[in-house]
Amino acid sequence: MAAVAGGLGLFANQIIGMMWMHPRPFMVGLGHTLITHAPDSSFPSDHLTLWWAVAFSLLASSRVRRLGGVLAVSGIPVAWSRIYLGVHFPLDMAGAAVVAAICAWGVRFEAHWYLTPLYNLALALHQRLFRGLIKRGWVAP
Repeated sequence: MAAVAGGLGLFANQIIGMMWMHPRPFMVGLGHTLITHAPDSSFPSDHLTLWWAVAFSLLASSRVRRLGGVLAVSGIPVAWSRIYLGVHFPLDMAGAAVVAAICAWGVRFEAHWYLTPLYNLALALHQRLFRGLIKRGWVAP
């Protein structure tokens, strides 16, 4: 579910970026940019959306809640570094947190209709790609 939440978060960010172009700090002559970056929309941050969508999804599961907490806390330096490098504003990070939380929540509560078909698709692809190795007994079916 964490991978689905991350993918959904990145997809949502693309839609938001297409609907609302928000310039990056270096595009408006603000501050110093320490890395080169494409002049695309800065809101919300893709890096942090992916990071926190996975973290929030793991936080929702009792089996891996501790790992989710570690990932969530370690997202703070990711956010700070993107701001420090001059490619994001602080509100870009707040937007990423909101998108990530919505996607993680939605994925968790809608898993009943997408999880089994996705698993079956992945299993079919696995069996097709590794057919020869499965026949030799080198890979489990």
